[in-house]
Amino acid sequence: MMTQLSALQSWVDQVAKLTQPDAVRWCTGTDAEYQELIESMLADGTLTTLNQAQYPNCYLHRSDPSDVARVEHLTFICTADETDAGPNNNWMDPDAAHAKIDALFDGCMQGRTMYVIPYCMGPIDSPYARCGVEITDSPYVVINMKLMTRMGEKALQRIENDKTFVKGLHSTGDLDPERRLIMHFPAELSIKSIGSGYGGNALLGKKCHALRIASHQARQEGWLAEHMLIVGLESPEGAIHYIACAFPSACGKTNLAMLIPPKSLPGWKIWTLGDDIAWLHLDDDGRLRAINPESGYFGVVPGTNEATNKNAYDMIRHDTIFTNVAVTKDGEPWWEGKKNGEPATDWQGRDFDAANGKAAHPNSRFTVAATNNPSYSALADAPQGVPIAAIVFGGRRKELAPLVYEAKSWAHGVLVGASVASETTAANAGEVGVVRRDPMAMKPFCGYNFGDYWAHWLSFAARSDKLPKIFHVNWFRQNAAGEFLWPGFGENLRVLRWIIDRCENRVAANETPIGFLPNPADIDTTDLDISAATMQALTSIDRAQWRAEMESVGEYLESYGDRLPDALREQQRNILAALR
Repeated sequence: MMTQLSALQSWVDQVAKLTQPDAVRWCTGTDAEYQELIESMLADGTLTTLNQAQYPNCYLHRSDPSDVARVEHLTFICTADETDAGPNNNWMDPDAAHAKIDALFDGCMQGRTMYVIPYCMGPIDSPYARCGVEITDSPYVVINMKLMTRMGEKALQRIENDKTFVKGLHSTGDLDPERRLIMHFPAELSIKSIGSGYGGNALLGKKCHALRIASHQARQEGWLAEHMLIVGLESPEGAIHYIACAFPSACGKTNLAMLIPPKSLPGWKIWTLGDDIAWLHLDDDGRLRAINPESGYFGVVPGTNEATNKNAYDMIRHDTIFTNVAVTKDGEPWWEGKKNGEPATDWQGRDFDAANGKAAHPNSRFTVAATNNPSYSALADAPQGVPIAAIVFGGRRKELAPLVYEAKSWAHGVLVGASVASETTAANAGEVGVVRRDPMAMKPFCGYNFGDYWAHWLSFAARSDKLPKIFHVNWFRQNAAGEFLWPGFGENLRVLRWIIDRCENRVAANETPIGFLPNPADIDTTDLDISAATMQALTSIDRAQWRAEMESVGEYLESYGDRLPDALREQQRNILAALR
């Protein structure tokens, strides 16, 4: 397979000249190609076979121990004007960035095959989809991109028709952390990544393209590229509402995307359209519609079991690539929270010894096609996407934030999103448990200045009077003893029901300075062991705490200086004044 598009062929030739591979292979995305690459990686030890009786077509990849998470401090947005990248990003001058990283690419593929991967983010025939080409020397990347994107000949045909694509160049290099860089060039629609084989740094269709570059495209073209799951909630009466939810990594995104209704709520169904990324466009009627640009899941596996996420647990029993999990003596993958089996070897392949730390890496992953999910919705492939009834922001807060509240307006909702804060997790390189601002769960992923990003969000109010309502949830409130107040998991459907009831104007709410809070009686607690006092705590606010919070939010917003939209500053000041 080659290409008729001269711009693409010219770029491939330039990269081959720079990196000097032994061979160039254009990837077709076929099942036969996938299996051939699996076999070659099993032969050279890149992959290990797992128990094929219990886990058919499942394999294990072990990363270099220095290469197990996103590296935000080595990730750059390269714009001519530093303020366009904003204080939310690391910046480098584009010319300097190209020179620095190209020196590392020089000859880096000698002795290796260079793979050319044409891919489409979103349904191939969707007007909302965008395409890219990743060049890599990692067959591990190729098989993951096969699961995560629409890859191969149809994508190449669309690229040739559109005559535009995002250029992604990747090499594992020598895996030296001192020679590891992830560069984004929004004006050129290009990405360069070297020195890492980890998913978020190496699968360039994912965070690099679908969020950092796409957020830049979205601002130019009038849509939104967001770190959001998309889920459909079908009531016993058959009404379906689609919601898009933004949570920082490892804050329950995958669990919510694959939520299974509890037995106490018979007749409800949940449909998964996406677990991580949503692209949102206004349709001709002014409704916000969403597509999931991905076609697979790259999920955090520790904690996954039949109780916490049965759909995820079931879907990774076959045709799955595991990364950095432990292995039992009979060859089954194992991770903390799995609830059965015992680790024989840890994620580094050593005999398991608790003195060495956890058996599976805390950020160990599974890669699997979305169609494996028992709650998969065929509408994930619908070209026009699905209409969004509500946007839900959330973070991990032990105190402060109530179980759920509704923003008073679109502009207020943008402030709610901009002020999201959460505790850091193992998905971030660095210290765990630190509270940080993570606006719209996009801090690591917004490809330009947050001030301009919030202004872009605010602009939608002038373009449509049919925008979805905006909410905030917090499943993680704790009491003084450190116990969670809300049971979470499947019971979160009770909170989502209240959100739908508010969207349909079926229930009233308690107006407070921070937004509309539920009347405790309007959240169904049938069959839950939860006291009236706990529900009162979950649906009320501490004004003194919230004054301190809004002052902190104000200080954070002002760090964006002249780029901060006045409308957002006004929202923050109005809430603070009401709290006083």
